[in-house]
Amino acid sequence: MEIQYRERQPRKGKAAKDVRIHGELLKVMMGNSFKSTSCLCKLLLLLLFTLSGTQGVGLGINYGQIANNLPSPSQVAVLLKSINISRVKLYDADPDVLSAFAGSEVEFIIGLGNEYLENMTDQNNAQSWIQQHVQPYVGRTKIICIVVGNEVFNANDTRLMGYLLPAMQSVYMSLSNLGLQKQVMVSTAHSLNILETSYPPSSGAFRPDLSSYIQPLLNFHSQISAPFLINAYPFFAYKGSPGDVPLEYVLFQSKKVMTDPNSNLSYDNMLYAQIDAVYSAIKAMGHADIEVRISETGWPSKGDSDEAGATPQNAALYNGNLLKRIEQRQGTPARPTVPIDIHVFALFNENLKPGPTSERNYGLYYPNRSQVYSIGLQEGHLPQFNVSSRSRMRFEIVRYGEGCFNKSGVYTGQCGLFQAQKKPVLVAVPLDDLFLLMENPCLVLGRLESTLFSYPSFSLPISCSCPDPAL
Repeated sequence: MEIQYRERQPRKGKAAKDVRIHGELLKVMMGNSFKSTSCLCKLLLLLLFTLSGTQGVGLGINYGQIANNLPSPSQVAVLLKSINISRVKLYDADPDVLSAFAGSEVEFIIGLGNEYLENMTDQNNAQSWIQQHVQPYVGRTKIICIVVGNEVFNANDTRLMGYLLPAMQSVYMSLSNLGLQKQVMVSTAHSLNILETSYPPSSGAFRPDLSSYIQPLLNFHSQISAPFLINAYPFFAYKGSPGDVPLEYVLFQSKKVMTDPNSNLSYDNMLYAQIDAVYSAIKAMGHADIEVRISETGWPSKGDSDEAGATPQNAALYNGNLLKRIEQRQGTPARPTVPIDIHVFALFNENLKPGPTSERNYGLYYPNRSQVYSIGLQEGHLPQFNVSSRSRMRFEIVRYGEGCFNKSGVYTGQCGLFQAQKKPVLVAVPLDDLFLLMENPCLVLGRLESTLFSYPSFSLPISCSCPDPAL
């Protein structure tokens, strides 16, 4: 049976490195007698930024902004640093976001919406856009790709389809004129609806009515060594046919495999089969030199009554199991030596997105920066800062939330929200204030707010002296 995958409408809007503190470093730090709280805390702050800047797993994230309650870009920058996300995809070229991440190691894919395509076919307009939206930021913010249009072939608008390749060519030529073509790639994102056949993967083929658009597009991709971007959602296949599609197969939990009768390759999950179907379609049009990357995939934590499988448990399994495979640098059965390259949708739940309930519930995080569910991005232990005054009053940063401790009271490392505890009162600590706390603990304790923040994952017990016992 062949399953037709229903994809969402266009939106506007390398291996994991564990963060560890080695024993010798701890011995050096804890063996010294610091003469002042400031000295100790400055060193800790320096270490914090050094560690949180360490490259994390190869997981990318889509940062959509169709909402009226999202945190500021600078707060998002802190959040992403705390979970070691170093690859972000935008749907525009928001200057506030690009400025907030200046000087960071985060790599950005930015977007040019479908509404700009006609205008971008003019070389002068394209160059003006690059000069305004890319050139001022690219020196300090790592812009690595411009996605020109999103799911253009879904619209059944032949006029818009005709603009796509000329717009991409104009953008690329503009980058070349400015000497940025080796630094910034050009691509576009497609849904799986561009496939006529997706099963078995070896028989993947593009729709015949799109061949006159896709063939020259592939030639251009090959010419400029650009990846082919696909938005792939196994959730839609399951939602459309929950009785026919095994849930375990779409959640990366299948103990059985699907064997392609033509290639004899075995698949234990739907996403890899979808990726290889695209590779087969590209090969059928004469190209074996184009890499397929997933620009969007995800699973909603909530949906309408007719949206089977939209639960936080399934979302956690899908994205969590996908993360494990990314950490293992897995390739697909047809391309085992090419690690999957994926941007998960999405960072936040977006309350203004139209459509079914699921569309507003793809986020890993709520707008207040608390986790919707955990997928293992915050492993390790929370650092404790015991801030003591002459009266030995203690101030601790502690983890909390469902699943924090097992039945024996042992911390499980699965929580994503943190609170500060000045015994016996429990209060929440903004991460920005936590930085200040390290510098001047007494000052900050008097003005704690109730916002919840995530925090970098490492263990570092530190004691600081507070000169004023009156808090």
